[in-house]
Amino acid sequence: MACAVTHGIRVEVTSEFLPQHSSASAKRYVFSYTVQISNESESTVQLKSRHWHILHGSGRREEVRGPGVVGEQPVIRPGEGFEYSSGCVLSAPHGTMHGSYEMLGDDGDPFEVEIPAFVLAIPHALN
Repeated sequence: MACAVTHGIRVEVTSEFLPQHSSASAKRYVFSYTVQISNESESTVQLKSRHWHILHGSGRREEVRGPGVVGEQPVIRPGEGFEYSSGCVLSAPHGTMHGSYEMLGDDGDPFEVEIPAFVLAIPHALN
């Protein structure tokens, strides 16, 4: 599990290879990842947007930006959390992802929260 805490917002990420949706011959490796966001601060925050950096094991790089996550822009009160799952398709059997969320504090000021780097890899790909 990868973990980062920024301004009292904890982001934890786990990932899993999905062999049933992948094809080595097509160079299509599908992964799911689950993100748990916990508000350990004293202020209510809203997740406004995401910015991902995706690095395929082949060296290919991608950036993904967009509003919210999984169609939502959740409001997270102190002591509460939000969890979601999504997916990523790589052209290699391993890669990494990291990024940031733009959050809006209850004072109306935006701030960035780190999404820690995590590995996407088929079992034993990095041995």
